[in-house]
Amino acid sequence: MDKFLLQRQVLERLAEDLLQAEQAMRAAHETATHEENIAENKYDTLGLEAAYLATGQARRAEAIRQAMANWRQFRPRPYDASKGIELGALVCLVDSADKQQQLFLGPNGGSMKLVSGAQLVQVISSEAPLGQAMLGKCEGDEVSIHGSPIRQQFEVLWVH
Repeated sequence: MDKFLLQRQVLERLAEDLLQAEQAMRAAHETATHEENIAENKYDTLGLEAAYLATGQARRAEAIRQAMANWRQFRPRPYDASKGIELGALVCLVDSADKQQQLFLGPNGGSMKLVSGAQLVQVISSEAPLGQAMLGKCEGDEVSIHGSPIRQQFEVLWVH
């Protein structure tokens, strides 16, 4: 599996998300500033609500731009067993029910599912609980995360 292809897919998806956020921001801004939405009394809040929505969409767009910058600068390196799993690793985990999952450990802002060939790959950040738990682990090691009701355990099958 090509890590650079996965990186390109993440950037394409982020670009789509940015376009949607910018369109939503423009629509909310137009609603907030339209002359028909000027408040006639203190209970008429459509314009105010649209302004809040436009602000939220602007913040979302900025967060996506930052994520895109992080992913553009990101250079996945080959796996080095002496360092263990680090940013850029492609990892296959298996749980106690023998269910496998493939994960691509990347910078913040790219949490999504991608398809590479016939494989589903979950992109996660090194700051996510599972991402943090995997750092430094090697093939054959156990990885566990503690959720509020249960503890999940996985074994690292392979790393690229």
